[in-house]
Amino acid sequence: MVEDIIKLQGISKAYDDNKVLDNLYLDIKKNEFLTLLGPSGCGKTTTLKIIAGFEYADEGKVLFEGKEMNNLPPYERQVNTVFQKYALFPHMNVYENIAFGLKIKKMNKNEIDKKVKEMLKLVALEGFEKRKVDSLSGGQQQRIAIARALVNEPKVLLLDEPLGALDLKLRKEMQIELKKMQQKLGITFIFVTHDQEEALTMSDTIIVMNKGEIQQMGTPEDIYNEPQNSFVAKFIGESNIFDGKMLEDFKVEFCNKTFDCVDKGFEKDEEIEVVIRPEDIKMVKPEEGMLKGKVISAVFKGVHYEMEVKENDRVWLLHNTKMVEVESELGMDIYPEDIHIMRKERD
Repeated sequence: MVEDIIKLQGISKAYDDNKVLDNLYLDIKKNEFLTLLGPSGCGKTTTLKIIAGFEYADEGKVLFEGKEMNNLPPYERQVNTVFQKYALFPHMNVYENIAFGLKIKKMNKNEIDKKVKEMLKLVALEGFEKRKVDSLSGGQQQRIAIARALVNEPKVLLLDEPLGALDLKLRKEMQIELKKMQQKLGITFIFVTHDQEEALTMSDTIIVMNKGEIQQMGTPEDIYNEPQNSFVAKFIGESNIFDGKMLEDFKVEFCNKTFDCVDKGFEKDEEIEVVIRPEDIKMVKPEEGMLKGKVISAVFKGVHYEMEVKENDRVWLLHNTKMVEVESELGMDIYPEDIHIMRKERD
């Protein structure tokens, strides 16, 4: 069984009258890539800062390997942080930037040289030792910032939206590189982002946050395929969400039709919400579909067409590699395993 390296127990934090975190409980395992995901202002960066020691919780405990570290300053914690703004030293070359923390620790010169060269190899920047950091590209600067953090051998690396300043192609490349680094080093990465694709690509575990609370925690597959509430369903990818009723185990009613599903354990005739991802709807001939409607818009998105289909007074979103002309009728089929049931949220 994998041990927890960090535990947050009942963490609350407010700025003036604005409560940013509300009684947060979170266990973070050793050697996992965990992502805090959510919109701006949801509390994810504050959570990271409390772990790092740059902010202190108003209530609750921060435990590191079972020991409380609420009042420890950042430099006494076995964590390092990489920010979106890399904060590299412009007057130092690449080697000096990476070596900085080791020199502060008064490590001997040979050991520093060995560790810096290991880091340069890890981030694929061998031969760049004497380059000035302001002569490097954004992706190279980011690698230097990561190397400078990792050379101190932290048990946890905190990353606060470190890919936000990169262009799309480089960002995708760095997502893969970061995941490879984490797996090779075998240390815990805690990554903050508002980018759903980034979280799904890299993470072992995703924590979806909103308004200072955890909405759902799970693997990328769990979060995408089995959203627990409408916030998660809407925030992660795109969804068709409709009101419905669980008639009995494995039978659900929505859009005035009865469908087979794979869910059970609900009350008879319990009111629920149904989530269906746009790519899970099968297009068939109008007369062959469980439902049918008229295409009211069709847009090419590169890898698929995105179509809006009006069915009675409802508008469905469909993704398909084939396009159906606007004003055409089509049928829609939905398999039981593609119907996801969520309990109604209580006020």
